[in-house]
Amino acid sequence: MTINRLYDSRDQAKEQLGALFGDGETYDFVMADLHLREEPATMVYMNGLVSGQVVTELLTSMQAADDWDTLHDLMDRSNFITFFPYHAAGPAKDVDDLIDSVLSGQAAFIMDDGSVFLADVREYPGRQPEEPDNEKVIRGSRDGFTENILQNTALIRRRLRDPALRFQIHRVSERSRLDVAIGYIEGVANSDHVDMIKDRLAQIKHDGMTMTDKQLEEMLFKQKFHPVPFVRFTERPDICAAHLLEGHIAIVVDTSPSVLLVPISIFHHLQHAEEYRQAPLIGSMVRLLRFTGFLISIFLLPLWYMLVKHSDHLPAALDFLGPKEHGSVPLLFQIITADAGIEIMRLAAIHTPTPLTTAMGLIAAVIIGQIAIDVGLFTAEVVLYVALTAVVTFAIPSYELSIAAKIFRALLLITTALMGPSGFFVGTAVLFWYLCSVKPMGVPYLWPLVPFFPNALRRVVIRYPMTENAIRPFITGSPERKRS
Repeated sequence: MTINRLYDSRDQAKEQLGALFGDGETYDFVMADLHLREEPATMVYMNGLVSGQVVTELLTSMQAADDWDTLHDLMDRSNFITFFPYHAAGPAKDVDDLIDSVLSGQAAFIMDDGSVFLADVREYPGRQPEEPDNEKVIRGSRDGFTENILQNTALIRRRLRDPALRFQIHRVSERSRLDVAIGYIEGVANSDHVDMIKDRLAQIKHDGMTMTDKQLEEMLFKQKFHPVPFVRFTERPDICAAHLLEGHIAIVVDTSPSVLLVPISIFHHLQHAEEYRQAPLIGSMVRLLRFTGFLISIFLLPLWYMLVKHSDHLPAALDFLGPKEHGSVPLLFQIITADAGIEIMRLAAIHTPTPLTTAMGLIAAVIIGQIAIDVGLFTAEVVLYVALTAVVTFAIPSYELSIAAKIFRALLLITTALMGPSGFFVGTAVLFWYLCSVKPMGVPYLWPLVPFFPNALRRVVIRYPMTENAIRPFITGSPERKRS
């Protein structure tokens, strides 16, 4: 393995790299002269991104003189790397590769003749894998993705020991040079989908990707002002591995603890790992409850408002609906205010320090809620239905879809208030049409409901036993539909 000569001399390399990285202007850029055996060299790296222990052990071993005279006589200077005592070392392809490698945490060794080779001694700062807060299970693995792309791909590889598993690395944006890995199983994932993601990654022209995975989603799939998520975010490696086996594609973004899964439908956002940690019957019941909760989160408040405002046609069995005493505050204002108040309390809980969350909850629930009812701002029934809607909204596994459900509920409530029963049904029809029209990556968002695939829909609604070999989802376009 020969080392590419990128510069005319080591001095030229030091001058150009020092000017580029700001030697003496930034404290974390290190350019140190040393000797590898008897060969003068310069080591270039970013302090804080390399393992100090590995570098120390590596340089210490290179100072030993045992058998060096024999090796020196046998070797050619151009293949010095062959005698470098480290497994993750290789030549730099060109100057751009050298710069990107140093910025990503690798150490560059510049020899006297201007040749350069790289040693992967990266050690990114970050936390250890732990169970994600929003995808907890009662029984199951407790590890989750971190902000380290190397750890994340290793967590997936640990569960899929398949030589066909691929992780293709790409660097995105002009300044942040963010590492993005496209993960898929060769022969299982649709090659057209993989090529589509590669092409769209290559088309991204942006200064930086500071919002990482979410910003990448908007740029890859042109989300614009669509409220529904076009990808599924997961922080669990077991969920990611299961989707890869189905033919999906995982997009792993460095510095993000979430992995993007594509292509997906709305039903993927309503599934949870807990369903597969229980017996098939129990898992099916939990899944049906979750689907029902999703529908309740959208339609309960608008439907209740419609029935209360047009109670003339209600049957006797539904006479209990609606407040018995109408206050001076309009019912629509009560619903919107209470719903917005719960959302504000949720935001307050996120930003409240942990030791104060209990006190904040007591103030919000007991003092504000009860006094609002006592003074007549809200009726008790409004608070009941708004609180019930909030609870079922929290039961949606996908945080992004739960926010979209709140937007749909608010719009449907407004159309019902403006047009009465006609507004409720027209709004429902428009919502259904919108979801049918959404096709990220050319995949229908409501599949397998629209277009209607009865067998696939049955497997979506019911959690079948894992002993039954199922076919891979049609939307993945996998060339191997039958699972072994």
